Amino acid sequence: MGGGLLIAGTTSDAGKSVVTAGICRWLVRRGVKVAPFKGQNMSLNSFVTREGAEIGRAQAMQAQAARVEPSALMNPVLLKPGSDRSSQVVLMGRPVGELSARGFFGSSGPASATAPHQGGREALLGTVLDCLAELRGTYDAVICEGAGSPAEINLRRTDIVNMGIARAARLPVVVVGDIDRGGVFASFFGTTALLSPEDQALVAGYVVNKFRGDVTLLEPGIEMLRGLTGRHTYGILPYAHGLGIDEEDGLRVSMRGAVRESVVAPPVGEDVLRIAVCAVPLMSNFTDVDALAAEPGVVVRFVDRPEELADADLVVVPGTRGTVRALAWLRERGLAAELARRAAEGRPVLGICGGFQLLGEHIEDDVESKAGSVPGLGLLPVRVRFAAEKTLARPVGTALGERVEGYEIHHGVAQVLGGEAFLDGCRVGPVWGTHWHGSLESDGFRRRFLEQVARDAGRRFVPAPDTSFGTLREEQLDRLGDLIEEHADTEALLRLIEQGPPKGLPFIPPGAP
Repeated sequence: MGGGLLIAGTTSDAGKSVVTAGICRWLVRRGVKVAPFKGQNMSLNSFVTREGAEIGRAQAMQAQAARVEPSALMNPVLLKPGSDRSSQVVLMGRPVGELSARGFFGSSGPASATAPHQGGREALLGTVLDCLAELRGTYDAVICEGAGSPAEINLRRTDIVNMGIARAARLPVVVVGDIDRGGVFASFFGTTALLSPEDQALVAGYVVNKFRGDVTLLEPGIEMLRGLTGRHTYGILPYAHGLGIDEEDGLRVSMRGAVRESVVAPPVGEDVLRIAVCAVPLMSNFTDVDALAAEPGVVVRFVDRPEELADADLVVVPGTRGTVRALAWLRERGLAAELARRAAEGRPVLGICGGFQLLGEHIEDDVESKAGSVPGLGLLPVRVRFAAEKTLARPVGTALGERVEGYEIHHGVAQVLGGEAFLDGCRVGPVWGTHWHGSLESDGFRRRFLEQVARDAGRRFVPAPDTSFGTLREEQLDRLGDLIEEHADTEALLRLIEQGPPKGLPFIPPGAP
């Protein structure tokens, strides 16, 4: 059985995903055969593996950091929110039904055909542990990512992603805290002190994330934290701009990542190209536009008002877990009318997945929203019917004379009634639509597409001839590996992974209530 480590966090977005990816990249560069793992993920940002399984994009990114092929074993449970109170449950890469938050997190009733995982996480713990054991039997090390905080005391009884799997698999735990938010010492101490003695015995120590300034000013606090908890701080990671990796928590992540913080290179041509992305409700796979933002001279922003489309050379309507809801939102805000005006004026619009569906003429949805028959925006000759079975695929094709790879995640089945064929969707003049996520990561196609957009928009924009999105992603993952190698106690981390939790860690009262 290979070694293991669980990266927990004081909060959501503390940096668990990036630290896990960084450790994976650091280990594989040392010659260690390593895999990522997250027992349960809640995200609308997902990916399709080569065997056709849907997993969180964060785990797919971590697999790339580890230089291994993503697998459903790495994320056996994925929750895709459809509202504040319910989510689609994806088990081992396949959807198995909708479940309320109470049903998943709290109910202990029996399973049934309509609620296949009633009793929620208790029933899934065995599957999660089996996947982890299979990975540990195959790899030298498995780096696990937790979710939220391990001290969610209201959810501890049925936990399958933090201390639940750490206890069951005897994994050492390192807790990451975001010092940029403030209160990191209180967060470390409080997180530890709210765990039971058995859970505390697995918490080996801490990693400080996003530190700015002179590290010597922090060292007295680190020493005091060690005196209070008896635990080691395994690294102080500096704040790093523009990492742009695929996290899981929506628009703010993407805006803070590649879209907002990337170094803006000067345009190759005389003009920049302005791209507006409609920030639709339940937006999924927002990372589709990161490849656009990586292009020198391309400016990408998320918008929610019609006047913000006025100077856009391209408007992207992205994927969404709620196509009918997004359609109503566009109409309520006046964005639908602005999109129709753009199309009539010959100005470019691109719809991806749910965004493609709502650009069509008609939607029949008795599955996702159960709204029945709904008129679309009518910008593309497409009729959409939602099927109970989800399409999960990794298509390859050509468009604009270039090879394109993508992935599909959708219940809507599109009947294309006209227009020019485009990536299993269609194009009518300046309006493009496809179910394919990730197509813009194909460099040659992206350049040809942006050239066409620039012509339609009347811009003297020229795509850079040598931008490689794959190379940029590898450079970002190497930067994560560098953060660990240069700013973490790597020898101590190796001991944890190989030997498990240190013996004799002190109990910090009061413990779990």
